Amino acid sequence: MTVQKEEIAGGTYALEKALAGEELSYQDGIQLVQEENLFLLGLAADRVRQEQKGNLVTFAASYYLNYTNICAASCPLCAFYRKGGEQDAYTLTVEQVVARAKIAIEQMGATELHIVGGFHPKLGLDYYENMMKAIKAQHPQVTIKAFTPAEIFFISKVTKNSVKEVLTRLKQAGLDALPGGGAEIFHPDTRRKIVVGKCSGEEWLDTARQAHEIGLKSNCTMLFGHIEKPEHIVDHVIKIRDLQKKTGGFTTFIPLKFSLENTELEQKGLVRGESHSIYDLRVIAVSRLLLARVLDNISVYWVALGKKLAQVALSYGGNDLVGTAFSEEIYRATGKNAGTSIQELASLIREIGREPAQRDTFFNIINKF
Repeated sequence: MTVQKEEIAGGTYALEKALAGEELSYQDGIQLVQEENLFLLGLAADRVRQEQKGNLVTFAASYYLNYTNICAASCPLCAFYRKGGEQDAYTLTVEQVVARAKIAIEQMGATELHIVGGFHPKLGLDYYENMMKAIKAQHPQVTIKAFTPAEIFFISKVTKNSVKEVLTRLKQAGLDALPGGGAEIFHPDTRRKIVVGKCSGEEWLDTARQAHEIGLKSNCTMLFGHIEKPEHIVDHVIKIRDLQKKTGGFTTFIPLKFSLENTELEQKGLVRGESHSIYDLRVIAVSRLLLARVLDNISVYWVALGKKLAQVALSYGGNDLVGTAFSEEIYRATGKNAGTSIQELASLIREIGREPAQRDTFFNIINKF
C-alpha cells in the first residue's frame, strides 16, 4: 500500500516532521506515544518503512540454543531462570551443544545459531571459547550469533577479564555476531524494578559499543508491556539511536512484548495482564519513526505477539519477522509454545501482500519466494 502524505493530514507535528524526513526529538517521541489516532500513526510508520525497505519482508532460518538455565540473576520478568538445585536446572556440555547444532543445520536448514543462556556463576571463559571452536570446526559455514551484551558483561566479571578481552577471544574462537537480549528497559526507574543481578542500561550500551568497535554486529531489543511508562520507551529507543549513529553496529531493532505467565511480576501482582494489541502496535510504529534513517530494520517477533498480530505489525513499521526460532525456550517458559517453518512465514507475508525473503544474520538476501 502506498501512503500519500495528504492521507495523514490532521496528525501531530511530530508525524509531520517524521514524514518530512526530519529526526525526531525526545518530546516528539512522547507526542507520538500519546498520539490518539493509532491509524494515522500506523500510516506514517508504514510510509517510512516502505520508503526505507520497499515491499520486502525478511526472516532468517534460525535455531535457538540455550546452553544453561542456571542464572545468578533473579529478574522478576523472567520465567526461564533456575538457581541450580531445581530438578529441571541444566547446563549443556560442549558436546551436547555441538550435537544440537548438527541437527539444526543438517536437518532443519538453519543458517544461524542463536545461542544464549543464563548467567552461570561457575563457567569459565574456556567453556564459551570451546563451544565456538567446536561448532565452527564441524560447521564453518554457519553464523554463530551468541551471548547478549548482558551475558558478555557478566562473563567479564566472573572470569575477571575486560569486556574487550572477552569479546576479542570469543570472536577469535568463532563468534560472528551478538543477539540483542538483556537490554529490557534502560531507564533506571523501570530497570531497577524488573532486573535483579544484571548489568545497568549504560553497561549494556557500552558492551554493545565495544563489540561494534571490534567488528561484531549485534541486534538490539526493548522489552515492553510491563511496568514501563511512555517516557521510558522513548528514552530507550533514542539511546539505541544515539549509539547507532556512533558505531553503525546494530543490524535490527526488536521490540519484544513482555509475556507474563510464570513470572515473578505476575505472582506478586505487579503486572495483572499483558499489554493490549493497540499498545503493541503503537510501540512498533513509534520505534520505526524514531529510528528512521539511522536503523532501518524493525523486527516483529511473532513468538511474542502471535502470528496474526505480527502480520498487522508489518503494516505498522515492521519489515522483518526475526526468524523461524526453532527450539525457542525463553518464551516457551511463559507458556508460549508457538512453532513455525520457513514456508509458513513466507505464507504469512504473502497473505498481507508483501514479498517474503529469507535472509542471513546480516540482512543479506539468501532466497526470495
